[in-house]
Formats: sequence, C-alpha cells, structure tokens
Amino acid sequence: MLTGERVRLRAMEKGDLPAYVRWFNDPEVRRNLKIVQPLSLGQEEQWYADILKKPVEEQPLCIEVMQDDEWVLIGNLGFMAIDQHDRSAELGIAIGEKQFWGQGLGTESLLLLVKHGFENLNLNRIYLHVYETNPRAVRSYEKAGFSVDGRLRQVRYLEGRYVDVFLMSILKEEWNIDYKNEGKG
Repeated sequence: MLTGERVRLRAMEKGDLPAYVRWFNDPEVRRNLKIVQPLSLGQEEQWYADILKKPVEEQPLCIEVMQDDEWVLIGNLGFMAIDQHDRSAELGIAIGEKQFWGQGLGTESLLLLVKHGFENLNLNRIYLHVYETNPRAVRSYEKAGFSVDGRLRQVRYLEGRYVDVFLMSILKEEWNIDYKNEGKG
C-alpha cells in the first residue's frame, strides 16, 4: 500500500469492479478515457482476469480517500507498458467519483505513483497521453511535474470531431530536483 496525506493506493480486488462499471458507464467520466462503449460487469470481470495475468507492477491500483472514518474508493491508476530495458512506463489515471474532482486528489495520487516508479521500480521516464479537451488533467499532470513532449494531431475522435492528444512525461532527474529535494516526492 502506498499512502499519502489524503489518499492511499492499494491493490485492486474483484469487489471493486461494480464501481468501475458504474464509473465507465458514466459518459462524463468516460469522455476523457479510451473507453467509447458502455461496459458490462461480465466485460469488466474478463478484463480483471486478464489483468491478473500481467506482472504485478502493471496491475492498476485503487485510489482511496478517508471519509467518515472509512476508506472510500474514488478511482484507479497504474503503469502500463513497462519497458525494463529503457526503464520507462506509461501511466494512466481515472477519478471515477465526480464529487472528488478538482480537489487535488488526482495530483496527490500521481505523485505517489511517480515516486513509487522512480524509487521502487527504477524507472527513468514516466509518460502519459491526455486529450487537449481535458485541461483539468493537463494542469494536474503539470503540478505533478510532467512536461508536454509533443502534440499528436487529430488522434482521437471524440463527440463528432477529431482532437489532439498531448504526450507528457517526467524524467527521474527532473523529479529528483523539483520534487524529491523539496519534500514533494
């Protein structure tokens, strides 16, 4: 378990899947994800079975916050496509409980996972993709130390139009300087 000031990251359990289905069937949550169709619990169960076959480092973690003296599931995040040779990984995150949007909890969760990636997984570069139509996420990633590497033009078809996708990353040396040494990481 990885614990911050307001969030903790824990391993995902099969019992979390109904919350995932609820989130990913909400068009407002799904809008900024690659998921384009509604999902069934059966589809999520199959996804979960497939995820359990991956290395533990590539299995999503649940994001929880303390509310009324109990931990409440609000989203998930994790590394994908870990490349041991180049020491890089892609990061993905979703805050599914909309009442927790805009409170900095995603940023805190990102910082915890980035620290884990650099300190425990020996990564050198962590990257992500974000739609240009999601400025709240871009700000969160920038607060966590990510920089825009480039723009992939008209990569995503979203709500009847093509949108650009930003490629963002953070390097271990940048994190060491900007976050670890200032007590943020």
